[in-house]
Amino acid sequence: MLYPDIYYFILVIPALIISMWAQYKVKSNFNKFSSVLNSRGITGAAAAQAILSYYNIADVSVRQIAGSLTDNFNPQTNVISLSQSVYGSSSIAAIGVACHEAGHAAQHAEGYTPIKIRNTIIPICKIGSAAGLPLAVLGLILSFGPLVYLGLGLYATVFVFQLVTLPVEFDASKRALKVIEETGLLYNEEIDGARKVLQSAALTYVASMLVSLANLLRFILRFTRNSRR
Repeated sequence: MLYPDIYYFILVIPALIISMWAQYKVKSNFNKFSSVLNSRGITGAAAAQAILSYYNIADVSVRQIAGSLTDNFNPQTNVISLSQSVYGSSSIAAIGVACHEAGHAAQHAEGYTPIKIRNTIIPICKIGSAAGLPLAVLGLILSFGPLVYLGLGLYATVFVFQLVTLPVEFDASKRALKVIEETGLLYNEEIDGARKVLQSAALTYVASMLVSLANLLRFILRFTRNSRR
């Protein structure tokens, strides 16, 4: 028999509220500093190229893609994709975001250990995300404890992925700000603005990890409680 999911209310909802607040902060700071142009008139695309040059990376290209905050680096194609609000923009926010994505390219070029770990566990995480809970439910229906724990173990990889993602994202921002300062892409208050944009973006990854942890604890408590009935 299944019981009311009180764990959703006491664990997941608070984490979701934190996540929504983090999303609000990143959008608020991005919008704020998107209206402030840098004094050198450098675009996001040019800033990303400056990071690549700093790290002597010659096999990565920069292109524009549709959308807002859809910026990413694809290590399989060696392409940094910058959104329309970043690629050709000279705003402080655009510089921060573009340099962050180029920081990911630098991580791959240098063989940064946390990003290697994250890439290694991605296939397992996909399996865990898709099959973890169904297996746990099946084990509960069959009253077969080992299957329940196997399913929960697989689902736990979602949280592990979010946890490993944190140092990857923090390091990319750290690299971005380091090069911005050393090469003079931005000056004084402009650097502070870029830092605020990147710090608020980092909060979204922390929030995502908290949501994953809350859901994991929720399902562990819920399934183990029902399996004992």
